[in-house]
Amino acid sequence: MTSDTREVAVIVGGGPSISASCGRLFSNSGMQVALAARNPEKEAMKQLEKDFDVRLFRCDGSQVDDVRELFERIENEMGSPRLVVHNIDGRHKVDGTLSEIIRKDLVDADPEMVFETIKNSAFSAFLVGQEAARRMLNGSYGDNAHKGTIIFTNATAAFRGNPQSGAFAIASHGKSGLAQSMARELMPQGIHVAHVPIDAAIGWKQQDGSRWHRLAGTTVDDNMADPDRIAETYLHLHRQHKSTWAYEIVLRPWVENW
Repeated sequence: MTSDTREVAVIVGGGPSISASCGRLFSNSGMQVALAARNPEKEAMKQLEKDFDVRLFRCDGSQVDDVRELFERIENEMGSPRLVVHNIDGRHKVDGTLSEIIRKDLVDADPEMVFETIKNSAFSAFLVGQEAARRMLNGSYGDNAHKGTIIFTNATAAFRGNPQSGAFAIASHGKSGLAQSMARELMPQGIHVAHVPIDAAIGWKQQDGSRWHRLAGTTVDDNMADPDRIAETYLHLHRQHKSTWAYEIVLRPWVENW
């Protein structure tokens, strides 16, 4: 077991947007940070490792053994997790590109792709949430009134199933139901569970300083969600006083039509 007494933050699901922003902010805030991804060799991940001392782990969040081994390694090498963020929406392949299930008519949707989307999102959220809860209840903060925080990133599909998005609607609704069930069970035991649907395209910073989204283009006047601000919200949730724990926060830009 490590002798480092700093809080341990675990981010499951690696990419250049929310996960990278969380990795930077959590590290700058004095935490030890573990970032797990199916492909931790992505440029954005390696940059976090180099510049912010973020520990990278290979893990497929939809696989029982992968998730169990991930949390065992983190606890043995870094300490008990105090903040865990599940940041997998289920629509992306290992290389980061979108799955072909996106924008498929119901009658054309491949059932195997639908199943994979659900596994990668709602089922992986269950696996990560289960292991996080086990470690928090029995870990080094087990005697504290606040044993830890588990945050689930989600999307508008948590509330509204749009046309040509049946698989994503199932996955997002499933994650929402899981988060609510976990919150009702675990918050009285000292674990803060938060569900954060993001109703927006997320524009992350490019090398030239602009913010960009692969489908929506370049941000103009903060018309897209800023992942750095999302990360700030996550850190705020973790630091909330237990007398005012928020369960659900919906984030959207000021110009979003909802």
